[in-house]
Amino acid sequence: MKFVVLTIFPEMFGPFWDHGIIRRAIEQEKIFASTLNIRDFAEDRHQVTDDRPYGGGSGMVMKPDPLAAAIRAAEQDAPSAKKILLTPQGRVFNQKIAHKLASYEELVFVCGRYEGVDERIDHDLIDDEISIGDYVLTGGELAAMVIIDAVTRQIPGTLGGEDAAAKDSFANGLLEHAHYTRPQVFEGKAVPDTLLSGHHEEIENWRLESALMRTLMKRADLLRNKDLNEKEIEMLKKWSRNIQDILNFHHKAHKE
Repeated sequence: MKFVVLTIFPEMFGPFWDHGIIRRAIEQEKIFASTLNIRDFAEDRHQVTDDRPYGGGSGMVMKPDPLAAAIRAAEQDAPSAKKILLTPQGRVFNQKIAHKLASYEELVFVCGRYEGVDERIDHDLIDDEISIGDYVLTGGELAAMVIIDAVTRQIPGTLGGEDAAAKDSFANGLLEHAHYTRPQVFEGKAVPDTLLSGHHEEIENWRLESALMRTLMKRADLLRNKDLNEKEIEMLKKWSRNIQDILNFHHKAHKE
């Protein structure tokens, strides 16, 4: 997988390439990552990449000519790349999109700045627009890092275990289960006995129940859109029966 990032601040990406999973993926040649400085494609001696908007208004807009030249230079390096503009107007990024993007061999990210980019760039030179949430960042660089990190995790071998990414939160429509490590007892709170039992089937059932409970409590909206399997449905029905029993008990106690 090849990543090419177009930005006016390429120095932001050095530390990102040099740490954690991204560094290991680069060292193992699972991914190839580079930046292009959009300023290098500005034709004036001051390397200006922005200008005032036509029609007036506050802020500045990224000029189309340096951006177009930078995108076309990226295409020379990554001819089959999907070209993505990071913008608040794009579709909101999620795990499903990360998985889809991981199927491409090359991705080019265009990092906007200021009030955005000249509209004429989007018509012919951009394949997709992506946002990482309904809020505004100073530029697209952090968004590009978020997407590159999430996509890299989908590439086999980058996480160490072949099925590690499949167990991430959202990978199967649920939040990830609770995790515990040493010490066995911390400030009076013990690790659940099931996790110490060595019984793999019981542990997997506990983890599924934990994931379901977390999702129900924190992101119930995910369950509405998930294709639940029989085991998950049965767990939810059991909780429903238990909750109804508790409500019936308290209703009866109040009547008495």
